[in-house]
Amino acid sequence: MSLPIITRKRLPGMSMSSPLPRLASLALAWAVLGAPTAVVAQRPVELAPNAPQDRPVTTIDRCQYDALHRAIAPLVAQARSTYPDAKRRFKAGLPSGQTFFVTVELLDSLGRREQVFVAVDSIVGDTIAGRIWSPVQVVRGYRYRQPYSFPESDVRDWLISRPDGSEEGNVVGKFLDTYQPPATCADSTG
Repeated sequence: MSLPIITRKRLPGMSMSSPLPRLASLALAWAVLGAPTAVVAQRPVELAPNAPQDRPVTTIDRCQYDALHRAIAPLVAQARSTYPDAKRRFKAGLPSGQTFFVTVELLDSLGRREQVFVAVDSIVGDTIAGRIWSPVQVVRGYRYRQPYSFPESDVRDWLISRPDGSEEGNVVGKFLDTYQPPATCADSTG
């Protein structure tokens, strides 16, 4: 069985302009949802022009996907172990020009998976709220800049982007820069 699966590796250097003016967004939210009881402000997403570009890793067969996940499992564990400190720093307020991202895997109704960056706007309790900050290419029902909330347990990696183009974290993404899925393998699903 072949599954179209794509895994996102690095951040795209994309435009930072908002698709709707802030007042129009608030008016739309008010009209659709009624008067808000709490409003989470969107943080500016700032990426340096020389920030590393996103280069996807595509796996077609289930066995390639499984091999990829076995290869990154120790790095996901490492990223999750260092996430609490990155979260603490984000909540305390990052310096001007820095943006906090996490990576999560999206799943659609057809079982397709795609790992994407989420620009973090807030963390309340164990829930992260932000915007999908990767062009969505495989899964359906999601789009670039779509608001997205999820439990912290879904975090696979994290990254702090700095104004000089450097980044902190992104251990999974840095590994994927050199990873090549097996060209062929026996698919255990038949």
